[in-house]
Amino acid sequence: MLSHTLEHGVLVITVDQDPGIDGRAALTTYITNLVDAHKPAPVVIVLTDLGGSHAAVSAVLRAHQWCGRLGVLMSVVTHSAPVRRLLENNADTSGPRLVVHARTDTAIATAFTAAA
Repeated sequence: MLSHTLEHGVLVITVDQDPGIDGRAALTTYITNLVDAHKPAPVVIVLTDLGGSHAAVSAVLRAHQWCGRLGVLMSVVTHSAPVRRLLENNADTSGPRLVVHARTDTAIATAFTAAA
């Protein structure tokens, strides 16, 4: 369902499968556990074409709220313009803004620079 790496001090989590509605809570838990284990490292979540479902978007938005409470910078990468709009329109606005990118390399470089 997901994999993760550290690139330049940035936690990069890749969601490569649709968790389905039943797996949404588990995906949220996996992501927040990784965030907790690597904080204060900034987080980039990559939604692949197969991982860009509504359930995955919901899990990412919940993780964004978690990151906001912890003061951890989080951004998302997806090639899908409709998914980018969905994320931007539904992101929590009470904490740090959710930045949504179309390219992974740009997201990692931006997160690295912002954390420096």
